[in-house]
Amino acid sequence: MDYHHVIEAAGFVALGLVFYSYARRWLEPLRLNGLWRAAVTGLVFGGLAVGLMIARIQVGEGVFIDARAVPIALIALVEGGWAGLVAALVAAAYRLWLGGAGAGAGLVGIFGTAAAAALVGAWARREGGARLRHTLALGAAVYAITAVSFVMLGARGLGLFATVWLPFLILTVVGIGGGGRLLTDIADAQATESARREAAALRAVTLLARAAAHEINNPLMIVTGGLALLGKHLPLGSEDAKWAEHAREGAGRIKDIVARMNQITQVEPVPPQGLLPDMLDIEKSSEPRPGG
Repeated sequence: MDYHHVIEAAGFVALGLVFYSYARRWLEPLRLNGLWRAAVTGLVFGGLAVGLMIARIQVGEGVFIDARAVPIALIALVEGGWAGLVAALVAAAYRLWLGGAGAGAGLVGIFGTAAAAALVGAWARREGGARLRHTLALGAAVYAITAVSFVMLGARGLGLFATVWLPFLILTVVGIGGGGRLLTDIADAQATESARREAAALRAVTLLARAAAHEINNPLMIVTGGLALLGKHLPLGSEDAKWAEHAREGAGRIKDIVARMNQITQVEPVPPQGLLPDMLDIEKSSEPRPGG
């Protein structure tokens, strides 16, 4: 085995891990929905798969293997099936462009890897997050799928697999088992940091809102009391009485807003409107949380 090629392949995987650690921070402020995020991360990891197909590892005289399955499996594990599908489509497009008798088997390996990783990812999320058993199970599944893709080539494929089975096993276990743990640790750390920042922002907003509500409520009580006294001295049905009633309704709405400011449980911004600055949506921010 050419260890220079191994180091090169490891560099591609490390590049993907570094990108993912920063990408979560870059994408979070953009508030992208699931499909957009899957598209971005899937394209990058699909590009890594293509890079690994180009940077093949020589394991014998004229015999090469590649680690294309590793980035596809990793991104589908942590980001879900859509990200894995996007990555698989990028890698499949390059494999089809290469052509050759093994193209069909190569596509089975690529899409089979994405499907297996999506299933293991769903299993992991049901158990609270990916652990070593999940990444090792995924590595075993991807290795089995790789073996099936060689079997599809017939006697020639079986003969080739007999030569490369051990390097593929090491590559799959180390790349997916170890890389999967690193990637899930990155995802867990980023999620924890994001939750900490959200909690700090919520506390700051809540304290400010309650202080403002308190300051508004004091003069508001004077205004509503004065309007009530004024209404008693105005003739019923007069124009002045109608304006006083409108003023009481406006004061009532302010009172409702103040009450909501004391019930904020989450930070929900108002959708962007022209050149207006970002603002807190008090109504949505004070709605009860699901399951709360």
